Amino acid sequence: MTTRRILLASPLLAAPALAQTRRPLRVIVPFPPGGAVDSLGRILAERLSPALDGQTVVVENRAGGGGIVGADAVAKGPSDGTMLGIIGAATLLATPLLQSMPFDPMRDLRALTQITDSAVLCVANTERARRENWSSLADVIATIRANPGRMRLAGSGVTTVSHFTVAAIGRAAGVEIIHVPYRGGAETVAGILAGEVDFACDLPATFLGPVQGGQLRPMTVSAGTRLALLPDVPGFGETPATAQIDIRTWNMLMMHPATPEAEVMRIFNALQRVAAQPEFATLLARLAYVPVTQPSPAAAEAFIRAEAPRWRAMVELTGARPG
Repeated sequence: MTTRRILLASPLLAAPALAQTRRPLRVIVPFPPGGAVDSLGRILAERLSPALDGQTVVVENRAGGGGIVGADAVAKGPSDGTMLGIIGAATLLATPLLQSMPFDPMRDLRALTQITDSAVLCVANTERARRENWSSLADVIATIRANPGRMRLAGSGVTTVSHFTVAAIGRAAGVEIIHVPYRGGAETVAGILAGEVDFACDLPATFLGPVQGGQLRPMTVSAGTRLALLPDVPGFGETPATAQIDIRTWNMLMMHPATPEAEVMRIFNALQRVAAQPEFATLLARLAYVPVTQPSPAAAEAFIRAEAPRWRAMVELTGARPG
């Protein structure tokens, strides 16, 4: 009886034992610590380890180039299933339209699944908004029009989704603006609080703390409609000058294209289990992210292909330019 119990129990111990022999899975965050994507990466890593039977999962920040450096690290990294990148829609579909890339996003990365959907939040320094009597995006656009070439609008990097949002506001105003590309969300917050810029756009999680503390005033979100986390903040669709612009963004989880299919599916299935957790959805909601997954890696690849024309049209509509 004793021997039989041991034999029956041994398979139950196999998965944890195997996890201990696996090399750590590195989650590449292509932005500096402290921003929205970094927070997403850490929330994901914490829950992914148990879903992978205890395999160690660590976050690695590879910032630079508006997400290009991190994506390039994944494209040229190990193909053994030990590197997973959080790659944004702008990096995959918009940046290649504006500059040369060190890799081919459609060839050199393998999609597993989308993980989030969101939009961009634009804010003003509360004291500045009070002095200028800004109560809406329309008021900000009026000030931009009255000060061509003088208003400084910030985003976290060149050819990021925040850059496209800034460009959209400039196009809506119909006059030149100065785009100030900070290296990440933390620098963007510091810049607008210090008065270095007049207006700033980034993922909502970047600004939620100072917004809740009253230091920053939310003015608009880049989506055509309002976000559930920010029901009092108008979307682009509510301002006549931006009514035709709807900028939503997403993050895709990607690996080296030569990763063995068994490893791809092992990690894909773990990601599906994480995304289905109510606690995961609650934590992402605090960052104004909605968890979204595809039913298979093939469906994720199809989603990217389907999104490409929309992002091309958005780049043309906003008139975004590098720099």
